Amino acid sequence: MAGDFAAFEAKMAAANLSQAAIAAFKKNYDQLVAGVTGMVAEADISSADGLPYLTSLPHVSPADAKSLLAATAVLKLNGGLGTSMGLEKAKSLLVVKDGKTFLDLICEQVQHMRATYGSQVVFTLMNSFSTSDDTRAFLAAKHPELLKEPLIELLQNKSPKVDAASLKPATYAAHPDMEWCPPGHGDIYPSLLGSGMLDKLIEQGIKYLFVSNSDNLGATLDLDLLHYFATSGKAFLMEVCERTAADKKGGHLCVRKADGRLMLRESAMCPDADKKAFEDIAKHKYFNTNNLWVSLEALAATLKSSGGALDLPLIKNKKTVNPRDAASEPVFQLETAMGSAIECFDSAGAIVVPRSRFAPVKTCSDLFVLRSDAYVIAEDSTMAVAPALKGAVPLIKLDDTHYKLVDQMEALAPAVPSLLHASSVTVKGAVKFSPGVVLKGDVTLEAAGSAPAVLAGGEYSGTIKVGEAAQVAA
Repeated sequence: MAGDFAAFEAKMAAANLSQAAIAAFKKNYDQLVAGVTGMVAEADISSADGLPYLTSLPHVSPADAKSLLAATAVLKLNGGLGTSMGLEKAKSLLVVKDGKTFLDLICEQVQHMRATYGSQVVFTLMNSFSTSDDTRAFLAAKHPELLKEPLIELLQNKSPKVDAASLKPATYAAHPDMEWCPPGHGDIYPSLLGSGMLDKLIEQGIKYLFVSNSDNLGATLDLDLLHYFATSGKAFLMEVCERTAADKKGGHLCVRKADGRLMLRESAMCPDADKKAFEDIAKHKYFNTNNLWVSLEALAATLKSSGGALDLPLIKNKKTVNPRDAASEPVFQLETAMGSAIECFDSAGAIVVPRSRFAPVKTCSDLFVLRSDAYVIAEDSTMAVAPALKGAVPLIKLDDTHYKLVDQMEALAPAVPSLLHASSVTVKGAVKFSPGVVLKGDVTLEAAGSAPAVLAGGEYSGTIKVGEAAQVAA
């Protein structure tokens, strides 16, 4: 089907979107119209081998750290609302521990590093049109000195939804704002360019950009990693973790045979005939953590040579124009992922990091363990596994129905139990935790009925049938 890019260009220009945003959307739209499948066959790739490990890097000296930090910016992706957990504000404003939110801890980490090394590392939040107001109000109340910084906010672009039948701009007169959608975190590159922030950072002598998700408190500014990247001469560095059996359905890092470049292959890019190889974690060993290191000078040069937009593979999501009305017109939402930019640079690399650097909060089970005594807030405001656990965090699986949303979890677990001696915890049904619960070893808690079943304070192990009356500790 023939496209109509001119209509999109006019719509985006009328919404005051930058030429960089329009150029990036055109790359996506051209792929859609051309019917690009994005499929990557096993025969066209090889495994990514011989990667360095963070744990083998030498430690950087304080003097080197100070000079490197002066040339470094930290950017946190802060555009998500956490709707899958029932949130309506920026996910980073969710309280994690001891009354502190993700954003509190991130801000305190930056301030601690600045104070420790006497170096004013640049800090930026990439907000979306859904999170900007809430985030700025929070900073004004809690961290006003950061809000005053000129580069504190990078505002994500928005993309027009595409009518699935005509491939023209989708319209929805009842709520015109629903004609737009987020462009995915691959938008970081046109946002940096179109806003002028890329030029401003380079003018200030900033050479290195560390990017990560705001809900991943394991993604701290590691000085040994920074030193490795700065001395490697690489344009782009991706932190990867070793895949386990639990990760085999997710994407992996690989090498494209055609040009020898590293690339990411997601499950939707894998032909059915190659699914077995895709899930072979001995062959395809690593997955992307979304912790990325970018040379700003190399990014600027690559953007210039590619017409102002990187050639990122398209992510095509089929939705309805009103996401809450299944009868509304079908649309395509065109997105890109920032990690896929690894294939846009000749001098890209990857480094294997411990799983502790990949700890995103995607579910209430993730939040539950962070709020427990299995984690502590360190002096530098990083989240650390409690020393008694020796790095072995218990596996938590909360009931999908009764613990899906944050307000449900907070009603049933106003006091999160002690997990210091737990190996795994499975909760089935609406189990409500009383203060003073201590779980040990492998624990399964099953609610006896549909009403919340109260687990009284005490120590528990094994399988416990929790009745609606107060429970006697095992």
